[in-house]
Amino acid sequence: VQLQASGGGLVQPGGSLTLSCAASGSIFSINVMGWYRQAPGKQRELVASITNGGTTDYAESVKGRFTISRDGAKNTRYLQMANLRPEDTAVYYCYAEVVVRSTSGSVYRYWGQGTLVTVSS
Repeated sequence: VQLQASGGGLVQPGGSLTLSCAASGSIFSINVMGWYRQAPGKQRELVASITNGGTTDYAESVKGRFTISRDGAKNTRYLQMANLRPEDTAVYYCYAEVVVRSTSGSVYRYWGQGTLVTVSS
């Protein structure tokens, strides 16, 4: 299973960016996908997640500004980030909890490559 992350970059405060994460490989089903982020000198924190059933969860700091969505047919998830703040600057990592084919229902967590989001004027 591979996760291909894209998006990110430099944006001014108040601006918007969209991250995407596409899962591929021997996927039977995806239980949860989402993003963590890690800022310099800080611990990795969960930003947002979405379950196979569409239930979403957000960090308090991003509620009302970030929206996670999915394109189930393509096993792709999107993180729309609006009203970005300098404190949102971090490396964002997508992840997926996947039921892999031919593993009798075993669930594995996979990570995409990190993508840097920099919010600065």
